[in-house]
Amino acid sequence: MNNKIHMKGMFKYSAMVMACVALASGLSGCATSAVTGKKYLKLVSADQVNQQAALAYKDFLSKNSAKVITGTADAAMVKRVGNRLATAVNQYLQSKGIANKYNFNWEFNLVKSDDVNAWCMPGGKVAVYTGILPVTRTEAGMATVMGHEIAHAIEEHSVAQASNQMALQMGGQILGSAAGMTGSTSLGIFNNLYGLGGSLAQLKFSRSDESSADAAGLIIMALAGYDPNEAIGFWKRMAAGSQKGQPEFLSTHPSDARRIADIEKQIPNAMRYYKK
Repeated sequence: MNNKIHMKGMFKYSAMVMACVALASGLSGCATSAVTGKKYLKLVSADQVNQQAALAYKDFLSKNSAKVITGTADAAMVKRVGNRLATAVNQYLQSKGIANKYNFNWEFNLVKSDDVNAWCMPGGKVAVYTGILPVTRTEAGMATVMGHEIAHAIEEHSVAQASNQMALQMGGQILGSAAGMTGSTSLGIFNNLYGLGGSLAQLKFSRSDESSADAAGLIIMALAGYDPNEAIGFWKRMAAGSQKGQPEFLSTHPSDARRIADIEKQIPNAMRYYKK
């Protein structure tokens, strides 16, 4: 739910045009997301994005303000649920024959903070804040949150947004150079966008990305053996809490009522993947 590049109208339109032209011309700049099957622009290397995210995650955990909780039942639950989701995702990617495209080095940490929030950086670096624990309540609730966050990484929303920004910066030159762009070029642009070790966790995803992560997150939790129906209870609790002031976790999300209605419609599809 976090990513710094907030899509505005022209941003969306330009990215869409670039994606469509790239698709029509057969350039390698178009990709299809692993779970929802959505098309997106991919002009930067996922491995390079993951490397930058790993540096940012390490930097975040090393700061005095980030107190990682260890040795508690909650901390153990975060790792347990995270590893269960990661195993399910890996098996899913293998079944699709695309596991080699996702070089994830999973890590799950519970961080002491009153913020009602959680996030997953590209490459599988996850943080859950203690402030969200009263809302998750159960392992299924935690799986709802973490499944959603992991979905952002698996669907490569950060990669897509970095690619969109790159397309805007390079303008007309992008189509002629996308296929032959060197790693150093794309990495340089990525560093300009985020800054080496920049806190990707604080970036904002678009509402479209959030809705996509809702749908993919339900499937991911189902694959891991968590009942997708349990997600409704979590989102209703989030909605109740947001009436007291919107938490960071919901900052770019659709309205509470719309989100819950959409999730209810998506549950039957997610149940096809449910393994008790």
